[in-house]
Amino acid sequence: MAMREIRTVGDPVLRTPCEPITTIDARVRSLVEDLLETVDHEGRAGLAANQIGVSLRAFSWNIEDEVGYVLNPTVVEISEDYQDGDEGCLSVPGLWYPTKRAWYARVVGTDLDGKEVSVEGTELMARCLQHEVDHLDGMLYLDRLERAVRKKAMRAMREQL
Repeated sequence: MAMREIRTVGDPVLRTPCEPITTIDARVRSLVEDLLETVDHEGRAGLAANQIGVSLRAFSWNIEDEVGYVLNPTVVEISEDYQDGDEGCLSVPGLWYPTKRAWYARVVGTDLDGKEVSVEGTELMARCLQHEVDHLDGMLYLDRLERAVRKKAMRAMREQL
């Protein structure tokens, strides 16, 4: 296992949709170990493979003392009820903005044994599931911000550079 460097906004890997995992081999097992090691730190809720430079559909989470992963996740269910809390991202360090997300979400994918898994949750877990699948689709949470808020976020990012 290895703690991996987090790619930040501007790195093209974050804007490229990730490829499905078709074979579970040593490379994929090592990726999952690295995702679990890298997300298992204070203040980290989720981590997509492309955030550590790997364009494969996998992510890990660290919510309420539960650390886990899913391969080839797809959002299969979200609630009609929404939450509007502040959201941040390891790839967009230091910036937090109100981001509308479904209050409940469920993803389906597989584990390292190729067995189907379902991961669901409300509030923070739902936000994490949606956020990480967005990453795998080449999106950042900034893309979901209301126009005026997004402009403010872009200005703040430029000022940090």
